[in-house]
Amino acid sequence: MTGSGHSAKLIDVELDESIGRSTPDVEHERAVAIFDLIEENSFQPVNDSGAGPYRLKLSLAEQRLVFAVAREDGTAVVTHILSLTPLRRIVKDYYMICESYYDAIRSSTPSHIEAIDMGRRGLHNEGSQTLMDRLAGKIDIDFDTARRLFTLVCVLHWRG
Repeated sequence: MTGSGHSAKLIDVELDESIGRSTPDVEHERAVAIFDLIEENSFQPVNDSGAGPYRLKLSLAEQRLVFAVAREDGTAVVTHILSLTPLRRIVKDYYMICESYYDAIRSSTPSHIEAIDMGRRGLHNEGSQTLMDRLAGKIDIDFDTARRLFTLVCVLHWRG
C-alpha cells in the first residue's frame, strides 16, 4: 500500500440491526468477520471517482441483499441490490455445517472436527466466489474481502 491517500477499502461495516441478535456463536462470527474485514480489505465501487475509504451497510430487504456504500463522511456513493437466490443454498448448507461444527467442538474427536471444518471451508469458499461473481462489474473486491463479506451475509441470513 502506498501512502497516496487513495484507499480502495472499507473503514466501517454495519449490519442491519433491525433483524435482531443471534446465538453467541453467530455473534462471535460476526464480530470476528467485521474486525478482520476492517483490518484488511480491498473494496472499490466500479465507476466511482476512487475517493475512498468507504462505509458499508449490509441489510436484507424482501429476500434481497442490499449493499449500501458511502464515503467516510457518510455521503452515499452507490447501493447495489442483489438477489439472494444464487446464495441461498450455499448459505443454508453453510449454516447447517456450522451448527454441526459448533456441536462437534463441544463433544467430538479432533479428526471429526477437522473433517467438518474442511467441509465448512469448502462451502465458505464457494459462497465467497459466488458473492464475488455477483458483485463483478459493481464492486471490485479480492477473495479475502469476499470471504469476510460472505460470513456477514450468512450472519444476516441466520438472523433474518
